[in-house]
Amino acid sequence: MKTRYLALLLAPLFSTAALAAGYTGPGAQPVTTVAAANDAADDTPVVLQGYVVKKLNNDDKFEFKDTTGTLTVEIDKEDMPPVAFDEKTKVKLTGEVEKHLMSREVDVDLVEVIN
Repeated sequence: MKTRYLALLLAPLFSTAALAAGYTGPGAQPVTTVAAANDAADDTPVVLQGYVVKKLNNDDKFEFKDTTGTLTVEIDKEDMPPVAFDEKTKVKLTGEVEKHLMSREVDVDLVEVIN
């Protein structure tokens, strides 16, 4: 009996948290700037245009820059474009925000050269 009352008391807390995250399914608008990605919820779709300016210590982590700031992105080898690019090549990254305890990055699914 006490368990049922506890469940009834806690149910609104969980449903409110789920609604606060926002809709990220089909038809949702993706985040398009580094500044917006830095404020976005976990798993939010992103489409960023800018420059991969340097490779970080980990072999699949890079620093990405656009006009609003910089952000760490994770790009697996199989998601790289078929043509070589450098820090002066404008690219379009498609992926989703990965929110960690103390940091945030974008897990990239597709890299397109747009120069």
